[in-house]
Amino acid sequence: MSAEKAKWHNAILIPVFLPAVIVITLLVIGTLSAPEKAGELFNWTLAGITDNFGWFYMLAVALFLVFIIGVAISRWGRIKLGPDHCEPEYSFTSWFAMLFSAGYGIALLFFGVSEPVLHYAEPPAGAAETIGSAKQAMQIAYFHWGFHIWAIYGLVGLVLAYFSFRHGLPLTMRSTLYPLIGEKINGPIGHAVDTFAVLGTMFGIATTLGLSVIQINTGLNYLWEDIPVGTTVQVIAIGVITLAAIASVVAGMDKGIKRLSLLNMTLVLFLLLFVFIAGPTIHILETFLQNTGAYLSGIVERTFNLQAYERSDWIGNWTLFIFGWTIAWAPFVGLFIAKISRGRTIRQFVFGVMFVPTIFTFFWFAVFGDTALNMIMNEGYTALISEVQDNQAIALFKLYEELPLTSIVSFVTVLLIITFFVTSSDSGSLVIDSLASGGMETPVWQRVFWASSEGVVAAVLLVAGGLGALQTAAITSALPFAVIILISAAGMWRALVIEGHQYNSLKSHRHHHRRGVNAGPDYWKKRLAGLVDFPKKEPVLEFINGPATESLKKVKEELKSQDWPAEFTADEEHNRIILSVERENDLDFAYEIRLRDYLLPEFVLSNDQNRETYYRAEVFLRQGGQSYDLYGYESSDIINDVINQFENYLHFRHHSPGVLPWDLEKHDEDLNDDIETNK
Repeated sequence: MSAEKAKWHNAILIPVFLPAVIVITLLVIGTLSAPEKAGELFNWTLAGITDNFGWFYMLAVALFLVFIIGVAISRWGRIKLGPDHCEPEYSFTSWFAMLFSAGYGIALLFFGVSEPVLHYAEPPAGAAETIGSAKQAMQIAYFHWGFHIWAIYGLVGLVLAYFSFRHGLPLTMRSTLYPLIGEKINGPIGHAVDTFAVLGTMFGIATTLGLSVIQINTGLNYLWEDIPVGTTVQVIAIGVITLAAIASVVAGMDKGIKRLSLLNMTLVLFLLLFVFIAGPTIHILETFLQNTGAYLSGIVERTFNLQAYERSDWIGNWTLFIFGWTIAWAPFVGLFIAKISRGRTIRQFVFGVMFVPTIFTFFWFAVFGDTALNMIMNEGYTALISEVQDNQAIALFKLYEELPLTSIVSFVTVLLIITFFVTSSDSGSLVIDSLASGGMETPVWQRVFWASSEGVVAAVLLVAGGLGALQTAAITSALPFAVIILISAAGMWRALVIEGHQYNSLKSHRHHHRRGVNAGPDYWKKRLAGLVDFPKKEPVLEFINGPATESLKKVKEELKSQDWPAEFTADEEHNRIILSVERENDLDFAYEIRLRDYLLPEFVLSNDQNRETYYRAEVFLRQGGQSYDLYGYESSDIINDVINQFENYLHFRHHSPGVLPWDLEKHDEDLNDDIETNK
C-alpha cells in the first residue's frame, strides 16, 4: 500500500500540476456560470492583446525564424542532438516520413479551402474577387502555414532535443533555462515555466479539438441532414470522441495509436491525390510553383507587416490567431519532432523540420485552395464564396460537390477528422502529463485526467463563444509562452557558446599526435600493425583491464598526491574504465576507455570471411565518444593522452563562460546495441 501511495505522489510535480489545474478549473467554472459574460470577456481580451501585443507576436515569430536558420548555417550546425558518438535512431527515409506526417493535421483540413476563398473575397488590401486578390489569397495562406509556423515548432523541438539528449536534462521546457540559471531550474522559476507550457498546450489542444468538432458536426450534417449543426451536437461529439481517446489511454494502445497514425497518413494522401487528379492538375502545378516563388520573394515584407496604417481586425482574426495557436501548440509538436530526431545534427534537424512539412503544406494549399479558386473564377461556382463566409467548416465539403464520388470522399474526410481528434487527444494528454510530472513515468490515471480535461475545456470554450473563444484562448495562452520560447533561445545560444569553447579545446588537442611519445626507431612497424589489425573481443578486454587500467590508476595516484580529488572506476557491465576528477561541483572531468564492437569493414572481408565483428578500446569524454582507438598503445602513450585531454578540459574551464551538464549514463544501452542497430 505504501508503495502504491508513493507512486501516486511521486508521479505528480505539485508546483506545476496544482497551479495548472486551478487555472483550468476556474476557467471552466467561471465560463459555465456565466457563458455570455465569459464570451464578452473573451472578445475584450482578444481585442486588447491584438491591439497592444500584436507587434510582439510578429517580432517574436520573426526572431524564431532568424534564430533557428542562423544556428543551422553556423558552425554550431554540426553539433549532434545527443552525445558525440550518437547515431540517428531512424533512417533518413523513416525520419522524413514522420516529419511528413507531422506536416498536416486538423488545420489543413479546416483552412485548406476556406482560407484562400475568404482572402479572395475579403483581401486585407486591394480589390476583392480579382486575379490580384486570388494571388494575394494564396500567398497569405502560404505565409500563415509556411516557414514561420515550422520555425516555432522547430525551435521548441530543437531546444528540447538539445538539452535532453545532449545534456541529460528532463524533456521539459524548464531544462532550456539551465545555461541561464543553472540548478535553479528545479525551483520556482522552472515550475512557472512548465506551468505556462502546460496551460499553453492545454488551450492549444482545446482549440484544435474545438475546430475539429465544428467540422465533424458540419460533415455529419452534410452527409445526414437530420443531424443539426449546433453547440449541443458539438459538445456531445466532444464527449463521445474524448471517451474513445480515454479508452485508448487506459488500454495502453500504443500499437493502436501507431496504426491510427498510419491510417491518418493514408487517408490524407488519398484525399490529396484524389483532388489533385480530379481537379485542374496542370493549373495546380503551375500555381504551386508560382505561389512558392511569390512567397519567397515577399517573405520579409509580410513578416513585419502589422497593417499599422489600416487598423482593421483582419490581422487579429488571421495572422495573430494562427501564430498564437501555433505557439500554444508548440510544446506538443515540438516534443514529437524532438523525440524522433535524436542523433541528428542541428543542421539536419532544422532543414528537415523547416522544408519537408512546409513543402507538403504548400502543395496541400495548392491542391485544395487553387482548385476552389479555379472553380470560382473559371467555372462559375461563385456561390462557394457565400457558403464559406456563412460557415468555414463546410468549405471542404462544398468543394467535393463539384468533384466525383462526393459522398465517399466526404465520409472519408469526417473519418479522418475523428481519427485526428482521437490521436491528438491521446498524444496531447501524454505531452501535458510529461510536463506536469517533470518528465517522470506516470500512472495511467493522470493521462486519463488530462485527456478528460482537454475535452472539457474544448466544450466549455465552444459553449462560451465558439470560434471566437477558441481564438482568444489560443492567443492569450501563447503570450507568456512566446516569452518563454525567446528565453529558451537565449539559453540555447549561451549553451552553444559554451560548446564552441569546448570544441576549440578538443580541436587544439587533435593537433598533437597521441602515440609514440617514447617511440624507438622501429615503433612505426608496431603502429602499422595496429592499423591493419581488427582484433577480437578478448585481446581488447585484456588491454583495457591490463595496461589501460594501470595507466589510469597511475594518473589517479599522481593527481591525489597533488591534492586533486581523482577517482578510478571499473564498470564490468559496460566493459569500461573511468578516471574522473570532480571538485566542488564546478570541475567535472571524466576520461573513459570503453570496449565497442563494430561490423568488420567490407575492404577486409576478403582476408577473413568468417569474422563478423571487431573491437576497439575507444576514448569517451563527458560529451560522448571521441572516435579514436587506444588498443595497442604503450602505457606512456595512454598517460600522455589522458594528460592532454585533462589539459584541454582545464583550458576550456578557464575560458568558458559557464558549464553544462553531461549525463553519458543515459546512452550506455545504446552503445551496447550498436551491432544490432547497424545490421
